[in-house]
Amino acid sequence: MQTIQATNYSVFFNETGYEKLASYLIPSSYSRIFILVDENTSQYCLPHLLNNLATEIEIEIIELEAGENHKNIATCTEVWAALSELGADRKSIIINLGGGVISDLGGFVACTFKRGIDFINIPTTLLSMVDASIGGKNGVDLGNLKNQIGIIREPKAVIIDTEFLNTLSQREMRSGLAEMLKHGLIFDKNYWDKFKNLKDLSTEDLNELIHQSIQIKNTIVCEDLTENGIRKALNFGHTLGHGIESYFLENENKTSLLHGEAIAAGMILESYISKEKGWLTNEEYHEIKYIINDIFERIEFNENDINQIIELLIYDKKNEFGKVQFALLEGIGKIKINQEADNELIFKAFEDYAV
Repeated sequence: MQTIQATNYSVFFNETGYEKLASYLIPSSYSRIFILVDENTSQYCLPHLLNNLATEIEIEIIELEAGENHKNIATCTEVWAALSELGADRKSIIINLGGGVISDLGGFVACTFKRGIDFINIPTTLLSMVDASIGGKNGVDLGNLKNQIGIIREPKAVIIDTEFLNTLSQREMRSGLAEMLKHGLIFDKNYWDKFKNLKDLSTEDLNELIHQSIQIKNTIVCEDLTENGIRKALNFGHTLGHGIESYFLENENKTSLLHGEAIAAGMILESYISKEKGWLTNEEYHEIKYIINDIFERIEFNENDINQIIELLIYDKKNEFGKVQFALLEGIGKIKINQEADNELIFKAFEDYAV
């Protein structure tokens, strides 16, 4: 697949990726290589990477516990300390091998260690391939509040190796599809239409869809790296989706959701809000709702859940001047940014989601 050129880095695919990786990791460029993994990618992905990693530089592995609940400053402190103890200097590089938690946290650690060292993202989940590893957003959660602490700085490179998808459960694969569906809804109706017959897609089709999804996100990010304008389109489904994800993460009586599961619900809810504002036809809304519900299980919400989720919206990092901001659809393939919705309309969206 063709290399994708971002603002200050490139996204390489499969064999080409490892050839490029070898050209980066030479002794004259870097003093030491650190590979950041979690307990899952250490077992299932690291051996494959090491087999393809041709370098004379010393390599150190730093392993974290898996899970969103470890994506915090405390974990960063542990990694910073490990880097120091292992002799990292300003000419070291970190390779982030994992899903969204590893790429988000690893990028943040690299950006802040000794005021910034290089890092390369090698995503191992579908979600991180099409979303978290692309675009230069790095950060961690503050308690249960998503991505409150962070920085925008692009990696040295991103290597996409679709072999890693063979290590994922069906649930993890579905989670990644949410961001791909979003890219079609906000940017390209023809791309969205390709998901209408998901069961008929081959592995080759999936590889091409991944490439297109990355290209869509990259096109948006290259136009607006620091999210002052069109990049806000990528927040579709995420205002309510992040509220849902945070609430289920902190509530002991709820089973935690994967990111894509929460975002899928958020996209249905925010599509309903778009419809009620007159920007999305009834037919378009029901098409979106049907396709997403055909892939993802419907989440159960009671009135107290909804109230708690709405209260969490005020902490959303996308807010401006104390007002909750939505990116809403203006038809499939088009977006309206910097929109507001009152609590009554949000409640109606949840009511419609339940039926």
